Amino acid sequence: MAEKPKEYKRLNRAVGVAEALTGALDPALKRRGFASRDIITYWAAMAPAPYDKVAVPDKLVWPRGERSAEGATLHLRCASSHALGLAHEGAKVAAAVNRYFGYVLVGQVRLSAEPFRPHSAKAAETEPKLTSAAEAKVSDAIDGIEDEGLKEALRVLGRGIMAKSKPSGR
Repeated sequence: MAEKPKEYKRLNRAVGVAEALTGALDPALKRRGFASRDIITYWAAMAPAPYDKVAVPDKLVWPRGERSAEGATLHLRCASSHALGLAHEGAKVAAAVNRYFGYVLVGQVRLSAEPFRPHSAKAAETEPKLTSAAEAKVSDAIDGIEDEGLKEALRVLGRGIMAKSKPSGR
């Protein structure tokens, strides 16, 4: 006899994407050894530079038997250009993860055989396109500044503001 499909409870309210996907993601993460999404969600905050941008957690493997005080093995997908450095600085990454959680979660770090795919990296920012009038307005505003570093920072800020402001149709 076939199992009856699980009936889902209606929430009768709008829910965010994260809340809607929680039920779908948690079983998949548990198969990869993660008890929660925290290590994946906050990887950029906990990992030391440059591994916060060039590596992502793949799976967490606990030793057979009881969960010991040694912690689990964290497998990371890493960009090939940083693989050697990550192999040597695995203890540094493990210490950073343990410091974030406040207890020994990761005992060692290993490289995963899976290829690294930077899915959440920011797209390269391009210079905003401005009209010549907007460029002149930004240049006039920063004309009297002598410090070159401050002048360049204000130029970038002014260009960003002018690119986002909508021209009035008056």
